[in-house]
Amino acid sequence: MEPVTALSQRSSGTAPKRIGTRVLRPRQQVEEKIKSLILSGELKSGERLPPEAELARQFDVSRTTVREALRSLATQNLIDKVPGAGGGSYVRSVDPSSLGTMLQESLHNLLALGSLSYNEVAMLRQYLEVPSTRLAARNRSEEDLEALREVIRQQRTISVDDPEVPDLDARFHAAIASASGNRLLAAIVHALHRETEPVHYLDLSPDVGRTTVRQHQKIVKAIADSDPEAAEDAIVEHLTYLRQHLFPEA
Repeated sequence: MEPVTALSQRSSGTAPKRIGTRVLRPRQQVEEKIKSLILSGELKSGERLPPEAELARQFDVSRTTVREALRSLATQNLIDKVPGAGGGSYVRSVDPSSLGTMLQESLHNLLALGSLSYNEVAMLRQYLEVPSTRLAARNRSEEDLEALREVIRQQRTISVDDPEVPDLDARFHAAIASASGNRLLAAIVHALHRETEPVHYLDLSPDVGRTTVRQHQKIVKAIADSDPEAAEDAIVEHLTYLRQHLFPEA
């Protein structure tokens, strides 16, 4: 019998056996190995990596190669590089909360560079807060309700020019998202809110402030009543009102 040639393999439609894998440069190999250890959990959140010199010895590469790999991992938000004598490279927390922090940082940079407008981010926030509020009406706990009511109690006792106003509003909307029971949704909504709302409270009038608190109360009542439809109506009314007063050009 004649041996099977590459030509006969191609003509018969039989694919050649795959024996090769992608060849990585040393920097990529170091990066991929550390990344896999982080994502597998072998390297824990907050754990300090060995010093660059030790990593270079373990991987049998130069310190420059290790430094480049660590810089790439920091760019991917997988590690934090802390300068100074007591510093080093630390595994960053990889969870829904840290995702919100990373998203907020990215949004902040995009907004600062002018690559995104505040109006675009606020619109996305509105699209996500509506289902978030509906879910809160279904899934809220008594602790969630108490957190929301506590924010309103504080909002009713301060003036609209109080420096706590933006933070209280952010806490209110974050508490709704948290009550949804979806941690990923909560992290994203919180990041979107933090990067849009506080900037625009500079022109908040007493009338808008009072109306906002009343709307917050209406939202909490719907969530407490476990009424998703009423909760949706209340949050849409609230966010639309804010957009009209804080984004008059929209």
